[in-house]
Amino acid sequence: MDNQTLSIACTINDRAIRATIPVRQSLVDFLREGVGLTGSHVGCAHGVCGACHVVVDGVVVRGCLILAVQADGAEISTIEHAATTSIGAALQAAFFERAALQCGFCTSGMILQAAELLAQNPEPSRDEIRAALSGNLCRCTGYHAIVDAVQMASARLSDIAP
Repeated sequence: MDNQTLSIACTINDRAIRATIPVRQSLVDFLREGVGLTGSHVGCAHGVCGACHVVVDGVVVRGCLILAVQADGAEISTIEHAATTSIGAALQAAFFERAALQCGFCTSGMILQAAELLAQNPEPSRDEIRAALSGNLCRCTGYHAIVDAVQMASARLSDIAP
């Protein structure tokens, strides 16, 4: 029974994907091992750290807590796709400029979570940013720079908004 597989079809970063996968494989493992998208990381494997964040049908989710078979028919975006959006590109640039990426392990989850926040609230306060990112752990303790980076991206996006 542990060797059971299922076929799925989904869209990952605007690319149609069909695959036969183990029924117990997590979404983040499928993305990393099956598709070669290694930007999302497996940190705790218990849904605590946020390093495994991916976007499924427009919502940031913890890829370690979702089975890949549950993504059948879904639209999935990863950190590799983030730079194709204005919010993602602004966040990536701001993280670099504010040195908010230290070791980089948490960065993909932080950027995806921050992008979801900025899409819903284009001008969040520092407290709102901290609350939105509270489910993402940074072991390098770079939170101050991360909050600065999200504010910088927010300001830049507000400058270019119509």
